[in-house]
Amino acid sequence: MKATEVPQIAGAFLFEPTPYADERGFFCRTFDADVVRSVGLDPAAFVQDSVSRSVRGVLRGLHLRSGAGEAKLVRCSYGRIFDVVVDLRPDSPTYRDRAFFELSGETQTTLYVPAGCAHGFQALSETADTSYRIDREHDPAEDVTIAFDDPELAIPWPLPPALMSRRDREAPSLAKVLKQSQQQKES
Repeated sequence: MKATEVPQIAGAFLFEPTPYADERGFFCRTFDADVVRSVGLDPAAFVQDSVSRSVRGVLRGLHLRSGAGEAKLVRCSYGRIFDVVVDLRPDSPTYRDRAFFELSGETQTTLYVPAGCAHGFQALSETADTSYRIDREHDPAEDVTIAFDDPELAIPWPLPPALMSRRDREAPSLAKVLKQSQQQKES
């Protein structure tokens, strides 16, 4: 397994496994504590694993958490997804930068999304299973959603959105989210 820094998002990494393939299919390690530790992350910090299944065109995001934020490892375990990360950490050298990836069950590449970054994805295959390893227990009171189609972000979603949650469809703009965040800090 190899770790590669994502230049567009400070502190983000791609973890690319080395699959062993034969006539049966393949086998690969999708998490290696030593490799995670080698890039300065604490492998024991991850406390929750989740999975979502999406059909082609489903769009999920852009999501992040308020407060201490939430770091996560994201991997498409089956199918293909178009994955997006937006750096919303004001002190980051890549603040407001975006990065796009195609993650797939073929490669089993895992993306590390640092706390304070918004994340979303769209299913490109008929079925896509996306696995998450999260460093904090989920608290719905800290959920923040940003409009997937915010013109300031200009994310090039590859497909028209087929299905979205109401929360994602009605999400506020990045400007509104940042203004609300600033107001909360000042009060």
